Amino acid sequence: FDQLTVDYNKRESEISMALVQDGNQIESKLVKTGIVETFIPKAWAEANNLDSKKYPTLLPLQTLNKVFMYNCVDSTITFTNCWDYVLDGKHGEFMNMDSEVVGKNFLCMLTHQTYAKYLKDAYDKLSPSKQAQLQSTISAMDKDAKDMGLGENGKYALAWIKRWVGSYTSVSNDGPILADLVEKDSVGHFGLLVYSKLRLVTETETASKSNVKVAAYNEGYEGIGGYGYCHYLFVTHNSPLPWTACAFIAFLTCTEEGFSSWGQDMGGYSSNPVVAQETDTKYKHLELQGDKGFDWWVNQGKLVLEDPTYCARIQSTVGSWIEMLDRAA
Repeated sequence: FDQLTVDYNKRESEISMALVQDGNQIESKLVKTGIVETFIPKAWAEANNLDSKKYPTLLPLQTLNKVFMYNCVDSTITFTNCWDYVLDGKHGEFMNMDSEVVGKNFLCMLTHQTYAKYLKDAYDKLSPSKQAQLQSTISAMDKDAKDMGLGENGKYALAWIKRWVGSYTSVSNDGPILADLVEKDSVGHFGLLVYSKLRLVTETETASKSNVKVAAYNEGYEGIGGYGYCHYLFVTHNSPLPWTACAFIAFLTCTEEGFSSWGQDMGGYSSNPVVAQETDTKYKHLELQGDKGFDWWVNQGKLVLEDPTYCARIQSTVGSWIEMLDRAA
């Protein structure tokens, strides 16, 4: 964001286009300031059955997901509810918010009424003994939720956030999280990390993909299974090569070849339904990698989807509160 801002203020810009993540900062630092422009390829709009009156303000290349995974060497240790991660004594591994701000966006999105309801419903499915561990935190969050205007289930979202931020093990990158989870000695370890990191596992005597499970795939799993966020494409406002930038964006979003750098891995879903279908046909994701696909993750897996506008709107309330919690932790 800083580099794009500096380039924008030069007499002659050098950057023609950008591929960036973090919807919150995109809204506040790039879109509202006029540093970038959204180009919608005609073929992309047609594939999504859009007319010019329905074009989005941001063009997503893809949705990536971070999912809850855990070491499954000990079959007696399992996770079947999203509140299991924040019970007493639990310490999930999570990429710290200083290293990747989308992690904060995930927590912010939990307060959206859709996902707060997911948390409330999952809480209701817990055993009385587990509910008892959580009830005091939920009750304590009731006033804060009302002050922030978060609706009837807001206290459940704030309680989950408070317990997660107060307990997670901070890691600077998702790679080391997976490297830990796949080790046979990491019994009971769990984390929230990019699904596609599984492609990096090298099978050894002590480490294996078979030592890890995706929690949401467990039968009867309740609540949120992970977080979905987008990579967005832009032409810079002062682009020295605007037509080349537009052509490149169309190549990435409207052709299977252009998307192939991401499409061959699990957990990355093209925003173009035609390209998504071509990608699945070519790489056979569902058969070869065990990925149940974007529709499953949104509906059955209850993926929390980033909404840049919502994140930006609550930054001064929920966002600041999360930053305060993180500093205190």
